[in-house]
Amino acid sequence: MIKLILKDILLHFDINEDLPVHLLNQNFNKVFLDGDLTIRGDTYKIVVKTRQNVTHMMFIKPNEEFPLVIMSELPNGLLNGMKFGRSEGEEIPTNKL
Repeated sequence: MIKLILKDILLHFDINEDLPVHLLNQNFNKVFLDGDLTIRGDTYKIVVKTRQNVTHMMFIKPNEEFPLVIMSELPNGLLNGMKFGRSEGEEIPTNKL
């Protein structure tokens, strides 16, 4: 299995932002490499839809309290995901919000 970390995704999309090291080393599914990147202000959004009709979204907001947010929209419309904070251990699953 190929190990993919956020740093690899940033390199793939040529995103040059200063993020905490623990985020740069966070593991992610390689499906994000097939995503579409949009940029609005200082927010980067990578969106990919899988064959199972699940839409995965990665939001990179370098200047926010939670600079990395992952959301998945399931075929039934439900959302799940994770918010990653500036410090290691500041992860919040979206069902806890």
